[in-house]
Order: sequence, then C-alpha cells, then structure tokens
Amino acid sequence: MARGALDWIGAELEALDAKGLRRSLEPIGPAQGPVVTVGGRALVNLCSNDYLGLAADPRVRAAAADAAARFGAGSGAARLVAGDLPPHGALEARLAAWKGREAALLFGSGYHANAGVPGALVGRDDAVFSDVLNHASIVDGCLLSRAELVRYRHCDVDELAGLLARTRARRKLVVTDAIFSMDGDAAPLRELAELCDRHGAMLYVDEAHAAGVLGPGGAGLAEALGVQDRVDVHMGTLGKALGAFGAYVAGERRLVELLLSRARPFVFSTALPPPACAAALAALEVVATEPSRRTRLFALCARMQAGLARLGFDVARVASPIFPVVLGSEARALAAAAALRERGWFVRAIRPPTVPRGTSRLRVALSAAHDEAQVDGFLAALAEVLPGLPPPPG
Repeated sequence: MARGALDWIGAELEALDAKGLRRSLEPIGPAQGPVVTVGGRALVNLCSNDYLGLAADPRVRAAAADAAARFGAGSGAARLVAGDLPPHGALEARLAAWKGREAALLFGSGYHANAGVPGALVGRDDAVFSDVLNHASIVDGCLLSRAELVRYRHCDVDELAGLLARTRARRKLVVTDAIFSMDGDAAPLRELAELCDRHGAMLYVDEAHAAGVLGPGGAGLAEALGVQDRVDVHMGTLGKALGAFGAYVAGERRLVELLLSRARPFVFSTALPPPACAAALAALEVVATEPSRRTRLFALCARMQAGLARLGFDVARVASPIFPVVLGSEARALAAAAALRERGWFVRAIRPPTVPRGTSRLRVALSAAHDEAQVDGFLAALAEVLPGLPPPPG
C-alpha cells in the first residue's frame, strides 16, 4: 500500500467526533456480573446481555474448563473438514429438543447465522420482508442473499399483509427479531405466522434476546406464544442469556441439511470452540432446572418499567429486560451516560446508526443477578441526572 493512502481516515475520525458518533472500547473486569470494574472503579453494570447471570456462573465456567481439558481450546478446522467434535453434536441435539424442532446447526455467532442463512433460502428471483428495526446482521444477510429486500414498518402486520399479497416473488421469506434489541418490544409472532401461512412465506425468527428469557421452558417468544411449530427458521444466540458464545439455527431436518451445504459462514468458518459448547450445555441445564431465575428477572423488570414510566419514558411496549431511555440527541445521551457513571452506574449511550437519528438513548439491560436496591438506585440517579442534561434540539 502506498504511503499516505490512509491519510483520509483522520478527517473521517474528526467528523465522527464532531457528531458525537465515534466509538471506543472500554475494558471491564474481572468478569461479567451485576457489578464490574471500569477504569479502576466498581460500577453497577446495566449494559450486559447476560440476562440470567450465567456468564460467570461456577457451573458454566467449570463445564468450559473441563471441555478445554478434554477436547482442546479450539476446534482447529471447519466442521466439514476436520473440526466436528463431540460437544458440537451434543449441543445441537440439546438445542433441537429445547426448541421442539427436529435438528439444529451451530454457527460462530448470531451475526454469522443472520448473514448466511437468508442467502441459503432465497436469491435473485425471491423477496425477503424485514421489519425496519431488525438487527443490522439481519439486514446484511438479506442484502447478501441478493433477493429483493422489502422493509415493512415496525411490527406493522397490515402493511406486511399488503406487501405479501402484491409480490410476485418465487419464494418469500419474512424475517423478524423476536425481541428488538434497542427497544425491548416483541414482534407479533402469532399474526406473522398467520400471514406466512396464508401467503406461502417462510418465517425466520431471531430469538437472540428472547432465548433463555421468555417462555415456560425459556425457549423464547415463539414458545411463549405457542407458535414454535409455525416458525420455519428458529435462530438464537448462546452468548446472551446462556452466557457462552455462538449461535444456532433450529428447524426441520431438511432445513438443517440445506444449511450445512449452503450457509457460507458455516461452511467456511472454524467450528465453535469445545469450551463454548460445553458452557452452553451447562447453561441450558440451569435454564431447565432453575425457572426462578426468569421469575426473579421479570420481577425486577416490572420494577424498572414502573419507575421509568414515572419519570416520563415510554416503556409500555417493553416485553423483555431491555429498556430504552430515549433522550433524543447524541449529546444528551452521552452526557447522561457520563453523569450516571460519576454516580456509580455503567450504562452506555446508543447512537446512530445503531438507532434512528433523533432517538439516541441509554439502553438499560437487567439481569437476574441484579437486586431491587440496584434498580431503585439507578432510577433515583437517573431522576437526579435528567434536569442537568443539555436541552433537546429545538
């Protein structure tokens, strides 16, 4: 590369700074938990997706350590080459049973799954219908599929019905988050399943923020709403409520067989490390045997929801441990995060392009490992911080 070829990047970074959109890494320690150390200070952690408090659970950690000793730290190859180890098949069988499906297939991450699965199901002569607030990985996967991408208004079943009725696509795929990661609300899965049945469309549901949290067995929103058998593609992650790493797709065996041959992120990626698989298996056992974790989590959620509503925030649609504290401008969100940190609360400002312009926010996420005093303390700190924020743009 010619010297000076990257000189333009400095100006780009300055522009991001000026707009309040430049990102930076911030190491925490010693491990995930309700309290973490950031910059040498102990702060209450309200940023994590560790919804059940399993990332540092001794049983999950011990399972990972044992698997590392027995099977190695890494898999060494893609599974279709020489990386298919016993923990992979064991975890896939357990996930399929949990989701009530015939089979499951592991992926390196939720991004890998969402980037690769749509392209295995639809192509140039097809159409994929995506909620406008779907995760960026879903959007990227839809674009990579080369199918026509049709976006419908957030959770707008009527608009989607019209779009499905008018399309002349060969194959139709409807893709939605179960729980939307920046708003905490739930997709209308019953209505979506009905539409897909009526129009012969496939239904793909990303349960990343619902798996482990919702449903009588913790299997997600589809289980909670009784539509598991009406969802064609169940995608979920292992690195949020299950405290490990990786992702999976569950469904009919013929679906999994197709993905095994056509989903490029699976075919061309090194297999998940055995310790991650073992950790997820241990976490699934906790989910099955300790439903009290979910009960406790949603008791805390009800407390947070009521408190935020008293402060004037619109959280009526929240159906998860994710609470959007929408403040508007990037400056207000950054100022709120900084002021809360000074008071002992670790919560990050979420800005465009992660959320639409004008809706910068604090994304507050609860865990079963939090307690009532921490919820009340955060609400009190937020009430103290709000009057001192920059005024909203006129």
